[in-house]
Amino acid sequence: MSGGFTAAAREGLANSQQRRNLRKATTTIRAKREQAVAELHDWEQLREAGKRIKEHALRHLDVHLEQLERSVTAAGGTVHWARDAAEANAMVAMLTHAADADEVVKVKSMATDEIGLNDALADEGIAAIETDLAELIVQLGDNDRPSHILVPAIHRNREEIRALFRDRLPGNEELSAIPEELTAAARVYLREKFLTARVGVSGANFAIAETGSVGVVESEGNGRMCTTLPHTLITVMGIEKVLPRFSDLEVMLQLLPRSSTAERMNPYTSVWAGAADGDGPRDFHLVLLDAGRTATLADEVGRQALHCIKCSACLNVCPVFERTGGHAYEATYPGPIGAILSPQLAGMKAHVDLPWASSLCGACYEVCPVKIDIPSVLIHLRERVVAEAKQDGWRGRLAAEQLSMEALGRVFSSRRRYEAAQKAARVGARSLARAGNVEVRLPGPLSGWLAHRDLKAPPRQSFRDWWRQREDP
Repeated sequence: MSGGFTAAAREGLANSQQRRNLRKATTTIRAKREQAVAELHDWEQLREAGKRIKEHALRHLDVHLEQLERSVTAAGGTVHWARDAAEANAMVAMLTHAADADEVVKVKSMATDEIGLNDALADEGIAAIETDLAELIVQLGDNDRPSHILVPAIHRNREEIRALFRDRLPGNEELSAIPEELTAAARVYLREKFLTARVGVSGANFAIAETGSVGVVESEGNGRMCTTLPHTLITVMGIEKVLPRFSDLEVMLQLLPRSSTAERMNPYTSVWAGAADGDGPRDFHLVLLDAGRTATLADEVGRQALHCIKCSACLNVCPVFERTGGHAYEATYPGPIGAILSPQLAGMKAHVDLPWASSLCGACYEVCPVKIDIPSVLIHLRERVVAEAKQDGWRGRLAAEQLSMEALGRVFSSRRRYEAAQKAARVGARSLARAGNVEVRLPGPLSGWLAHRDLKAPPRQSFRDWWRQREDP
């Protein structure tokens, strides 16, 4: 898709099967999360603790990153610093070639999706195999993309997955749509890849500055395969994922599973530090990715987006996401968190309409485990978009909106003009009013306003007229 959120959202709304898939999945996840959270009497205190940990980590990010580098190096690993996607991709390709490999197995990583690692490796003659079941489903689809942070293939149903596996995985021509059979087919395919891969590529949910430990949280065990079996392990991690102390995991590992999969404890939590002979990979490389994060950190309001621990709770409660799907956001990070994170990482002009991809209902803030005030950041980013548009000379939709607001401002600033506008509206609406509503088609971009809203006809008498009549019978 292309053309921004507005155009892509129309396509998503027109896909009735996708809407049914999303409604069923998000409704189920919401209900389970509510039960899991209700079990903890101190949930709000945990949220506040998570918020403060992330605030502290980002406030002293330079200190913690330098300590992380020292700790990883002391544990036998190597740290690489990447300013942008191109540098990160080049580093991973170089390290893979150095390991004499032409194939890597990957555990789900949004950072590698963000930088387009798979395509970059393909250009270097290296095949990247996604091992997360949902990511594998997306990878097997033609030009498919993840549509959810936690469940990348949420837009697919069982029948669609069966068709993909029949076509793309050898020996599955008679496969049924039973979930257990679909999972078994993927397991057979992936086990061979795990046992032959020389290089594993992972993301990271957290990295601990104090110990140099890196952690991956997942539900299938594929992550543990990727981080233990290959000879070389490469982790690509956004710099905002660092935590100061190992004890911080006590809070984060309570918040994350309940908010994401509605589980008390995550099934597979893998934590490692460096590399050692006879215990997992022989070589460990940590690629620390900036790619717009430092610029985001400079925004005192927008930097909240970097607190995100990628639980996806905000997506599951968002009425916009549920109806349009993740593809409509045309970014690695969809949903409410994507609406505030993607424009800051990639630049406001790259996703100029995402700050408006929200009803501002506030449900996202209520469920966020680290209390990111997403509605406030959305409003702040809208102000940034307007300010940048004004600097660029007010082109397009925003120019029309600005002219409209300036005209309204002039009308509202004068009692005489305001009352004249009221009288003109009453006269003009007489012939257009039907059952108390004005029935009219507005021109151009204004047409969408009344397509989904009722415009009440002006009353025959304004409050000001009534008040004058009351004073002078």
